[in-house]
Amino acid sequence: MPPITTPAIILGALRYGDTSKIVRLATRDLGIRSALAKGALRPRSRFGASLQLLSEGVAHLYLKDTRDLQTLAAFDLTRLRTGLAVDVPRFAAAAAIGEVAWRFSPAEAHPDSFDLLSGALTMLETAPAEAVEVLGLRMLWRLVSVLGFAPALHRCARDGTPLAPDAPLGFSAAEGGALCPGCAAGHGVTTLAPADRRDLEALVSPTAELPVLDERHAASHRRLFARFLRHHLAEGGEMPAITFWEERPWVPA
Repeated sequence: MPPITTPAIILGALRYGDTSKIVRLATRDLGIRSALAKGALRPRSRFGASLQLLSEGVAHLYLKDTRDLQTLAAFDLTRLRTGLAVDVPRFAAAAAIGEVAWRFSPAEAHPDSFDLLSGALTMLETAPAEAVEVLGLRMLWRLVSVLGFAPALHRCARDGTPLAPDAPLGFSAAEGGALCPGCAAGHGVTTLAPADRRDLEALVSPTAELPVLDERHAASHRRLFARFLRHHLAEGGEMPAITFWEERPWVPA
């Protein structure tokens, strides 16, 4: 039986034995897959340098429904994405997006999330340095939204009450978004001032103009997203790329 081909992005790789690698792939047609790349570490491997983190190409996979680890026959590289390594903020945002895709994309075809991941990495690779922070925030919100976890911003997440526009917003990560004043009591909400609320709405929107955030406000939005993600998607698991992106340890205190 010939291998199945599908567009794919390398989300992770680890050494297997002396000569091989196990790679984690986001694929457009098969969802998230793990595969063994036999001989990938040999000097004259057919894979060459193609199996780099966040590289994109066409994967050729031998599939067996009875096993979780498939066989990667070949990977035709189309984009190495060296631009993501230009600076730490750019790579940190890209790695965080890749980690969300790795952890939470389904194990079956989900073209919308794959296309968003691919587009997000392309934009981060080429964006001006000053736009990387806010663009990363938008792409993370867009990815969780496409995966079915869009935050409630215009109606109460608990009882569906419409929320008054241009007013402070009580946001509960645990409840899945904004709460009306009646539901907010006792739920430990984060209160967003009207300007911060508008910035969040712009970040979640696929079409709104990106907001301009100073470092203090950008840090607040990173913390808000990370809390939301951990409540609704992470189930208590470690997310080192998200933590690194959220805390920005490369910036002097």
